[in-house]
Amino acid sequence: MKQLKSIHEVFEESIKIGLYQKLIVQLNKDFRYANIFFEAEETISPKELKLKLHETIFKLIQTNFSDYLNLLYIIDVSENEIKQLDGSDTLKLSEKVTFLILKREWQKVWYKNMY
Repeated sequence: MKQLKSIHEVFEESIKIGLYQKLIVQLNKDFRYANIFFEAEETISPKELKLKLHETIFKLIQTNFSDYLNLLYIIDVSENEIKQLDGSDTLKLSEKVTFLILKREWQKVWYKNMY
């Protein structure tokens, strides 16, 4: 599995391999499991998906931190990576968390496809 360093790379790799729709399905599934309203159509563009996900994460951090933590737990985002983030700017923090979520969801989709 290729080490991805940005949201753009996650989308680029998922589209290249043909698993972009499965990435969306996985995101929808985990958000539903966390009881957080987030529903992306499988036809959503990567840019729109990034904006929608970023906005959702930003709102969760601002208004419902316990649901945010539960979501990170359900998606299985690395606790060490979260602890390394600077929380002084919520907008930047939510963008970095968006990347970590997408990266982890991509890992799940990629592994399910390979094995």
